[in-house]
Amino acid sequence: MAANDGAEEATVSLVDVLEEDEELENEASAVLGGSDSEKCSYPEGHVKRQALYACNTCTPKGGEPAGICLACSYKCHEGHDLFELYTKRNFRCDCGNDKFGEMECKLFADKEKVNSGNKYSHNFFGLYCTCDRPYPDPEDEVADEMIQCIVCEDWLHGRHLGCVVPDCVELQEMICESCMNKTPFLWTYAAHIAATPITKVSPCKGEGDVKVEVENDEEKIKTENLKNPVDEKVQVNGTSACKRKHQEEAEGSSEEGSCSGCRLREMKASGRSRAPQGAVFWPSAWRTKLCTCTDCKILYADTGVSFLTDEMDTVLAYENKGKSTEQAEQASGAEGRDPLMSALNNLNRVQQLEIIHEYNDMKTELKDYLQRFAAEGKVVTPEDIRQFFEQQQSRKRRRANAEQYYCS
Repeated sequence: MAANDGAEEATVSLVDVLEEDEELENEASAVLGGSDSEKCSYPEGHVKRQALYACNTCTPKGGEPAGICLACSYKCHEGHDLFELYTKRNFRCDCGNDKFGEMECKLFADKEKVNSGNKYSHNFFGLYCTCDRPYPDPEDEVADEMIQCIVCEDWLHGRHLGCVVPDCVELQEMICESCMNKTPFLWTYAAHIAATPITKVSPCKGEGDVKVEVENDEEKIKTENLKNPVDEKVQVNGTSACKRKHQEEAEGSSEEGSCSGCRLREMKASGRSRAPQGAVFWPSAWRTKLCTCTDCKILYADTGVSFLTDEMDTVLAYENKGKSTEQAEQASGAEGRDPLMSALNNLNRVQQLEIIHEYNDMKTELKDYLQRFAAEGKVVTPEDIRQFFEQQQSRKRRRANAEQYYCS
């Protein structure tokens, strides 16, 4: 806040701008921070989770799908048409194996012909969702978010999930309807610990939003039930699914207390069920409520979802690892408060405004510079960023020389 003739005027300082940008940068670097940008990940075997890319230049649609690690996307496929796959679990880098013909990996050439343990999908050809479309889709005029299923790891449009996407911070993970039906025992867990389904919208582009009520087999969703503080339900068409949080925690604690037998068997015996339709959204820490008895572990292995009992498998855990790595590197490089922030606080109002204008100009130019890479489907390398700032320095020197000549 700045005082002006006795009145207070809301202002945004450069410190605020930089701190906001720093937060966004931390979120973006979390995805890459958990992966090594210098060394090929192949020697590590099937990495639990890493950032992956697919090269449309080397392995186009019609051939065999292949995935490459972060480092190989920089060193071996610079300038190629790449698809960003976000992160995938239990994957070993394919760069330079038989799927790439005569091309060899520049970082680790001694690789097996194929990685038989890898799993592939249409994502490796730049296609997503049940609609099998690219993202972003130039033909799709509907603004819609993409959400990743934690089982198949495909990305689906919110309107193609068969339910309304809940608006709640506690709901962090989603399993699509197809994966739920391949692991039907999860429907039992969904009836007890997942968010209550609300509605679904028509998945067909161009049609109106046709809403259909989806009700629990045992208990129907009724607005009047919201008045009952003991048994809160989700209000159809509006109220957040967070209403059930307190009830779920109570149920979870009672279920965890009876760990002498099989938790899944106890849930089935309760008779509580849920209609097997639509994607399922799960609350925070829901994986800890899965039974880990011997029979259930065998069940998870047989259905290929043993990773569900591993808390370190989550994307959130991977991102936190990336943030921790980033913070550790920053801490090792500097002690105490960022000197830039300290210097800014010591500047007067006029000086801060001048720097804000300079910063905004640089930010706009950097955005335009990066958009060229996005338009051409190229990966931005550290060398590209260095080149940008070298150009900025060169322009700054030319301006300084011109001002000196003018003043003389």
